[in-house]
Amino acid sequence: MSSTPASSPALPPRRRFLKLGLGATVLLAVAGGSTALLSTPGLAEGRLSAPSRQLMRAITVAVCGDLLPPEGPAREARLARHLEQLERQIAGFPPALRGELGQLLTLLGTAPGRFALLGLSQSWAEAEAKPAPLQAALIALSQSRLALRQQVFHALRDLNCLVFFNDPASWAQVGYPGPRTS
Repeated sequence: MSSTPASSPALPPRRRFLKLGLGATVLLAVAGGSTALLSTPGLAEGRLSAPSRQLMRAITVAVCGDLLPPEGPAREARLARHLEQLERQIAGFPPALRGELGQLLTLLGTAPGRFALLGLSQSWAEAEAKPAPLQAALIALSQSRLALRQQVFHALRDLNCLVFFNDPASWAQVGYPGPRTS
């Protein structure tokens, strides 16, 4: 009997495994960089890009839907005001935070990014029109075992809630009388 262990054909040699890992890393970096270069930035000069506006509209409808006015001009006006307030809030963030949020919005503005982070195959316009799948995706994000996915959830939900509940026009809907004067 030989004293040398038999090699396992199921496991690739170490060098091959390292080469495969390095190749996958390079491929992902190139694909991610290409996607970022070909996509519209999430924030441009502190303002939401068109894809980011659609994305945040859909998130607002998913998060605050029952608190928004019913379909029609009042709802459109409320959503437009919400997006303006959102941009003002973002403009007040430190540059590093704006940069990270811009990267998140850029990634979510692409179909592959939206699917990879949220598992959402529908467009943002479709998600706004039928928010149930987006709401389910947000719940899944909040319950994810990965801290990054939970951070994405908190960034999207908390930013919208901050803006919505900071608006005095929303206070009566939630039964808040406003700050005390005394």
